[in-house]
Amino acid sequence: MFNYNVRGENIEVTQAIREYAEKKVAKLERFFNDVPNATAYVNLRVYPDKTAKAEVTIPLSFLVLRAEETTPDLYASIDFVVDKLERQVRKYKTKINRKSREKGFEGITAADLAQASTTSDQEVEGEPDLKIVRSKRIELKPMDSEEAVLQMNMLGHDFFVYKEAETNEINIVYRRKDGRYGLIETARMD
Repeated sequence: MFNYNVRGENIEVTQAIREYAEKKVAKLERFFNDVPNATAYVNLRVYPDKTAKAEVTIPLSFLVLRAEETTPDLYASIDFVVDKLERQVRKYKTKINRKSREKGFEGITAADLAQASTTSDQEVEGEPDLKIVRSKRIELKPMDSEEAVLQMNMLGHDFFVYKEAETNEINIVYRRKDGRYGLIETARMD
């Protein structure tokens, strides 16, 4: 059973909106047999141009479900984002069912979904093959994030991998959908 954290930006989350979002996201619970209480984070935002964005993130121990959708109608955005999440779950479930038929398992468990999320060698119905078609080797030059953004823009890319000059860690800068920039900092797991 999911717990819900529904919040709004530039909008007051009324009881009706909260109930609608919870009801729609709850439809995803039927795909899981043994999910412990997980929190579904629902972020609703209304922009000045009157478009509405629904963003849902459900972090599970074996998989992170995340999707966002922007439409002129808040309720439609919620519907579309839940549809996207449902397609994600079906994709992984299809992988599991193929393996289950081969091994004779009944039901899908969280461990099965975890294994499916790391398996990309089989093509899922309607999904493209996740084959790497090009490989590149790069030399990482120490720099700061501002220089990395400049390099990314000069190359015309949407992301850029670099070595942070101060920490010697590998970081990534990227262009967000809204045109601004994001930074992913890596950390060693010892």
